[in-house]
Amino acid sequence: YNREQFLMFDSDVGHFVGFTPLGEKNAKMWNSDPAIMEFVRAHVDRCRHNYEIVASITVERRGERGAERPSPGRLLCSVMDFYPAAIQVRWFQGQQELSEHVVATNVVPNGDWTYQLLVLLGISKNPGKM
Repeated sequence: YNREQFLMFDSDVGHFVGFTPLGEKNAKMWNSDPAIMEFVRAHVDRCRHNYEIVASITVERRGERGAERPSPGRLLCSVMDFYPAAIQVRWFQGQQELSEHVVATNVVPNGDWTYQLLVLLGISKNPGKM
């Protein structure tokens, strides 16, 4: 509410958790209603099933494209509108991971439960040398 998380259903523990006084009040009320709990748990199971189907093309996707050249000597990867917030962006040259000269923003919430991240790689002007 007003971009503040006051309540959520924690599927790891199987019930609602409140983060504000109003959220705690609603969590207690909803957790004690068997019909609501049955509905929400069934919805979570449906989401888990759907997640397993699409995870290979969303979560486990490898970014072959989407890297831009913001200026000579730098590559920029913009990762937009993803959920959940946990994400790992790595740069590779062939099979070798490039971990030096990498700068990233913090994961930024968009305000609609999705997130964005920018990761910049500084590259050498000499081909073949990083």
